[in-house]
Amino acid sequence: MNATLDANRPLGRSAATVSPVALGCGNFGGVGSAPEFFGQGLTEDQALELMDAAWEFGITHFDTADAYGGGRSELAIGRWIQSRGVNPQLTTKTFNPMKAGADRGLKPERITRQLRASLDRLGVAHVDLYLAHDFDTGVPLSESFGAFDAAQADGTIRAYGVSNFDAAQLAASLAAGSPQAIQNCYSLLTRTDEPELLPLCARRRVAYLAFSPLAGGWLTGKYRRGEPFPAGSRMTQRPGPYQEFLAGQTFDALDRLRSVAAGRGTSMAGLALAWLLADERVTQIVIGPGRPEHLAPVGEALAHPLTGAERDAIDRTLA
Repeated sequence: MNATLDANRPLGRSAATVSPVALGCGNFGGVGSAPEFFGQGLTEDQALELMDAAWEFGITHFDTADAYGGGRSELAIGRWIQSRGVNPQLTTKTFNPMKAGADRGLKPERITRQLRASLDRLGVAHVDLYLAHDFDTGVPLSESFGAFDAAQADGTIRAYGVSNFDAAQLAASLAAGSPQAIQNCYSLLTRTDEPELLPLCARRRVAYLAFSPLAGGWLTGKYRRGEPFPAGSRMTQRPGPYQEFLAGQTFDALDRLRSVAAGRGTSMAGLALAWLLADERVTQIVIGPGRPEHLAPVGEALAHPLTGAERDAIDRTLA
C-alpha cells in the first residue's frame, strides 16, 4: 500500500478518517506518562518548533494523552493551536495518573472529568479520537464504554478506541462496546500483535494504529554494539520498555537492516517506516521525533515505498 500524507484512511467502521502518519507528542514536557519524568522532555518552545515543522511537512494529526508530561503535552498543543490558528486532527487518551499518587483508570466519572480537562487544555470543543490508554481490570468495559458513547453522542469525541490491549482484551471490548481503533506498539523489532491481534482487527474492521514505529530509536541505528548509548536517548532516559533489545541478535538484525537500507539509498529509519506504511493492516503510524530533522525518515518512506514483495523480503532477512 503506497501512502501519501494527504490520503486519509478509514478509521475502522466509523465515518471518520485519519492521516497515515501522526505526530506523537508524548515527549512534550515529559517522557510519556511516567510521573518521575514530568517537566523533562521537550520544552514548550521546542514542542512549538516541532509542531511547526510537522505541520509544514504535511503532518496534520497530533497524538497526545492527558498524562503526557502531567498535562504539559496537551497544554503545548493547545497553545500552538491558538497561536497558529489551525486545527489539526487530535487523538488523546486517558487512564494514567496526572501526578504521582493521583487516581487512574476507566471509571465512567473519571473518563468524563478527564475528557473535559483535556478539551480545556487543548482549547477545542472536540477531539477526533479518544482512547482508553490501558486496560482497567477493576471496571467493567461496558461501564467505561458507556462514558465513551455518551461523549460521542454529545459531540465531544468523533470516535473512540483502546490502547495497550491484547487480543483477548480487544475481543472483550468489541463485545462490550464499539471501539473503532486500537493503538499498540508495533515495529520491525516488536511483532507481538501479529499472530492474533492484527488478524482480529482485520476481521472486525478495527483500525490498527502503531506507536513506537522505530522501537524507541533502535531502528534509527543510533544504538551500536559495544558502544555507550547517546546522551538524551530513550535508553538513557527510560530504558525499561526496551531491555529485550539488548541481546546480541537485535544487533545482528540491525546490521542486516542497515545493509538493506543502504542498498535502497535510505536510512534504516526510513526503511522501517516504509515497511509499516506498506502494511494494509496498519491504518496509522505515530512517530515521536525529538527534533524537526527527525521528520526526514518519513519523507524517505514516502519517497521510497515498499512493494509487498520487498516487504516480504525484509521479513525473510530478519527471520
